[in-house]
Amino acid sequence: MTAPVKHVWIALVVVYVVWGSTYLAIKVAVDTIPPLVAAGSRFAAAALLLAAILASRGRSLRVTRAELRSSAIAGGLLLGLGVGMVHVAETRIDSSVAAMIAGTVPLQIIALRLLAGESPARATRLSTLAGLAGLLLVVAPGLGEGSTALGLAVMVSASMSWTTGSFLSKRLPLPSDPLVGTVWEMGFGGAFLLLGALVFGEFGELGADAFAVDSLLAWAYLVVVGSLVGFSAYAWLLRAAPISLVVTHQYVNPLVAIALGMAFLGERPSVWALAGAALVIGSVYAAIRSEMPRSAARRATAARRGTPADQTV
Repeated sequence: MTAPVKHVWIALVVVYVVWGSTYLAIKVAVDTIPPLVAAGSRFAAAALLLAAILASRGRSLRVTRAELRSSAIAGGLLLGLGVGMVHVAETRIDSSVAAMIAGTVPLQIIALRLLAGESPARATRLSTLAGLAGLLLVVAPGLGEGSTALGLAVMVSASMSWTTGSFLSKRLPLPSDPLVGTVWEMGFGGAFLLLGALVFGEFGELGADAFAVDSLLAWAYLVVVGSLVGFSAYAWLLRAAPISLVVTHQYVNPLVAIALGMAFLGERPSVWALAGAALVIGSVYAAIRSEMPRSAARRATAARRGTPADQTV
């Protein structure tokens, strides 16, 4: 620890609750706001706000061409095809199911490491197989319904895009200042999504009913709390607390999202989906525990590269 324990736990609770609650907020926002518009404008607004805050504190937003190019790649994969597609998926599936699928990202990254020739511990590999089996249990109940099946496919694709972006981000020359990098990644991600909204004609769907109060409040929550507060708390944690403690959000966020979806949206995941979620979360926990003892020092260093959007187990 490089900060008081009390402060670390406050920041952890913020990340647990805020990032877990974004699935609920996305579901409410896309109820009336077209999904690509909602996601793109969210990230564009958050990027402008964070840029203004950093500029007011005298922080330079200048980056090299290589860093700019890397930010565009990371922003496109993580926030454009990643989080942006979560907005699309949640027009067709429950927020809790989306969170369960997103919870497999750490396991997907381990699978990519295997394909890249790395040799994780045996327990890590077994945990990955178990977790991916849990993913099948999550998506299986909705495979027979056309609209839901499409939403599940989009969500799985979104999680795979986030996984790919996270995997590549460790190998890209991103800005050394994580908040500056976040500005550029959110800016590019927002621009890509807004361009997609233009191409697919979503701006033509922005009638008066699109600006329902609940949807606008959820959108504002995503901009200010979900992006600015959540990312800032996470960026601080990466420098103030052991990475083994920080990554616990990977298996807490889905639990928060499931509880909120059931409490406020009346979502009732099937028994199979809940069993799959338990298997996924347990597998992520086991994978993290098996990885940390042998590579904690390397991870602690690696986790400080990139931006908060890039960080994952």
